[in-house]
Amino acid sequence: MPSPRFRVAICGGGVGGLTLAVSLSRYPDIVVDVYEAAQSFREVGAGVGIWPRSFKVLQKLGPDFEQQILHYSSSGWTEEFVPSIKYRKSDQVIGTELFMLMTKGELMRFHRAHFHGVFLSHLPPSCTTHNAKRLKSYIQPCSKTSPITLAFTDGSTATCDILIGADGIKSAVRSFMLRELAEVVNPHAKQSVLSCINPVWSGVTAYRTLIRADKLRARCPGHRALLEPVQYLGKDAFFLVYPISHGQYVNFAGFTLQADLVDTAYEADAANLRPSFKGKANNEWVGEITAEQVIRPFKGFEGDAQSILKCVEGGTIWAVHTVKTLPATNFGRVALLGDAAHAMMPFQGAGAGQSIEDAYLLATVLGHKSTTLETIPRALAIYDKLRRPFSTDVALRSRLNGQICALQTNIPLHKVGDTMTKNWEWAWLTELDDDLEEAVRLVEDRSFNVI
Repeated sequence: MPSPRFRVAICGGGVGGLTLAVSLSRYPDIVVDVYEAAQSFREVGAGVGIWPRSFKVLQKLGPDFEQQILHYSSSGWTEEFVPSIKYRKSDQVIGTELFMLMTKGELMRFHRAHFHGVFLSHLPPSCTTHNAKRLKSYIQPCSKTSPITLAFTDGSTATCDILIGADGIKSAVRSFMLRELAEVVNPHAKQSVLSCINPVWSGVTAYRTLIRADKLRARCPGHRALLEPVQYLGKDAFFLVYPISHGQYVNFAGFTLQADLVDTAYEADAANLRPSFKGKANNEWVGEITAEQVIRPFKGFEGDAQSILKCVEGGTIWAVHTVKTLPATNFGRVALLGDAAHAMMPFQGAGAGQSIEDAYLLATVLGHKSTTLETIPRALAIYDKLRRPFSTDVALRSRLNGQICALQTNIPLHKVGDTMTKNWEWAWLTELDDDLEEAVRLVEDRSFNVI
């Protein structure tokens, strides 16, 4: 094995962090350490969806990886135009079908634990994983070649040449990186940079659970949710259901949108969450709730929706937070990816996919033979230049999708289908390849200054 070119520390063992670790396995001279704050590597949540654009990135990880991922998918891979999600206006006694979203390729749907497990099984020998390692702080020296020192809450320390924050919406890496950035920007911009450290509440509350397919089938044989994704729309509230785990379960994701509370400080009482949290602190973001609490926001929905709601056995409630648009996702030899960089609303099913794209492009610039210990800051700046504008745009589009589904826009119902389709087409009509080619060009073009 060749001498390591540099050592990469990844804080966070979720989809984004593990995608980066697997992607860097193509470069045997890069050593990787993944530090996960939890006691074990696991993903929280039920279902995850991956659109064709991001699935094509996963295909680049090799045929074995692709086949294992496909094994757990509830839909096959195709590049044909197919019906994807059925939309109904349901906040009435008799619902009406609005449109069928047609996509070039399907939304690949997975049980999140299975999806995450595939990444874990493909970690290379050059990657070492560490559990129960929550980052407390780091010190990045002025020298471009001196190691970065990491300090963890358990009192241990470690070193690396590159630090990547894939540690989610409450990212510790983001907090320290933005504080570093704030010390070198124009004094008038300092407060603006610091304001991006903490997440902000989106005014959205999510209700998530898994429904046993046999229970729904017994109540309503042939129900559409057993066969296809369906979105039930209502004023200020809606929910999406789709089959996963080869039809054993129906994933349920419901949402309420309180427009007057967007970007406010989150308080559980304001979101009507307090009764649902079993002894948890009032401002916890996530909690377990009863079946009655899951279905409460959707009680006035049509009978087709009620058949699903009557099968709910409990679930979890989430106060959906986002991250403000950052002034940069890099500083020196530190960078952010996934939710740490751009946590967004879930209304385009793009969060996991964007972290995958971040990770693969980041691995491409770091792994390039022209990237050395001395040029790491330049490589990370190229990553930021290409990924930050795109993920920012996706976040804005996702917010609009949620507003449309909650019937909070002035878009006429007969134009909802066209509007939403055009807002979403990037997910199946574009590819990351152009940005990958541009990344390589910029890395190789020494005359181009990205700083």
